[in-house]
Amino acid sequence: MNFSSEYNWEGKVLLVAEDEDFNYIFLEEVLTDTNARLIRAKDGVEAIRLFEANPEIDLVLMDMQMPVMNGYDATRSIKKLNHQIPIIAQTAYHYGEAYEEIMAAGCDDFVTKPIDINGLKDVIARFI
Repeated sequence: MNFSSEYNWEGKVLLVAEDEDFNYIFLEEVLTDTNARLIRAKDGVEAIRLFEANPEIDLVLMDMQMPVMNGYDATRSIKKLNHQIPIIAQTAYHYGEAYEEIMAAGCDDFVTKPIDINGLKDVIARFI
């Protein structure tokens, strides 16, 4: 996949919490042309650990349905560590209670799966 990009996030670090290999590879591919560095966590516990170990992280892209610890609990924990870090939820749900639950957990915005590439980049751009 080659997508033209108007975004240059060189020097920016994104923590991508995504347990599914296919979904992570997709995100890695579509964000390659932004020059951002990606760090991957495969569950919420790992996301918290990596966030603590990498203070240079500029934004978190959080899958809400992961094993070990879900994205809701991981978001709450990360926001306790740094309430200013932007966290964007990735979810298959995009309406009603799911939206309210995502925002109540502390996410700053969300994208729905299947992910619209340009929509994802636009949301990230608003925060970094």
